[in-house]
Amino acid sequence: MRLERIDTMWRGAVLAVLTLALSACLLAPGKFTSDLDIRKDGTFAFSYVGEIHMLALSKLAEMGDKADEAFKPTPCYKEDGFEERPCTAQETAKQKKEWQDAREQSANNRKRESESMKAMLGGIDPGNPRAAEELAQRLRRQAGWRRVEYKGDGLFNVDFAISGRLDHDFVFPTIERFPMANSFVLIAVRQDGTVRVDATGFGPATGGEPYRGLMQMGAMDDKSPSPASSPVSPDGIFTLRTDGAVLANNTDEGPQPDPKGQKLQWAVNARTPAAPTALVRLK
Repeated sequence: MRLERIDTMWRGAVLAVLTLALSACLLAPGKFTSDLDIRKDGTFAFSYVGEIHMLALSKLAEMGDKADEAFKPTPCYKEDGFEERPCTAQETAKQKKEWQDAREQSANNRKRESESMKAMLGGIDPGNPRAAEELAQRLRRQAGWRRVEYKGDGLFNVDFAISGRLDHDFVFPTIERFPMANSFVLIAVRQDGTVRVDATGFGPATGGEPYRGLMQMGAMDDKSPSPASSPVSPDGIFTLRTDGAVLANNTDEGPQPDPKGQKLQWAVNARTPAAPTALVRLK
């Protein structure tokens, strides 16, 4: 099997897996400040101010696209398998036929994967240069998003704040019409009067980007865009304040005195060993 055909098949496999990966690692925090306040009466307030990165969907859709490249015959060799010789017209024609078949198959794969990604993104076409701005407009309609500015190359500057009562779980962020998206912060309400806070999106980069290595392998040459090269390492501070009892947490200092009761604080960066987590008793 010729190397070009192997490369085409590999890139098709990468695209197929990336389609599934989008929902697992679509969003990533950049520079940010995030605060969570939980009261014993069950009220809470959450804010996130800073950067959110979205995988460059147009680049993902274009990965492995070699539609503009002309056919280039591969060398032929003598029977010993080492010494190169001129290819016959029949051999060259066979190579070109294989190249054309692979090219057609690749185009069909790209079209199919693009439609799959569009469905996963709530109708947003990942190949459209305005896809990110369309997403920004959708977020601006949702409660809590006080500012959403698209800066280009998958980078958003946002100001999000919301408050309410913890009579149900809370997840940030959520995106209208997305079947699923990775969360930065999850507050899980338990029946025993405790709440568990898991900020998985503020953990190590590898935890939030399980397919980064695959994306890097999918961009094996300098002609293929690499979404994994985008700056996606989190850099910020996450602070939890409460007047409840802190039963467990993974901060270095533990609960610290605060005018509102006590606080937990995590410095989030590329060296963060684990995602912030805490268990707080309200009742």
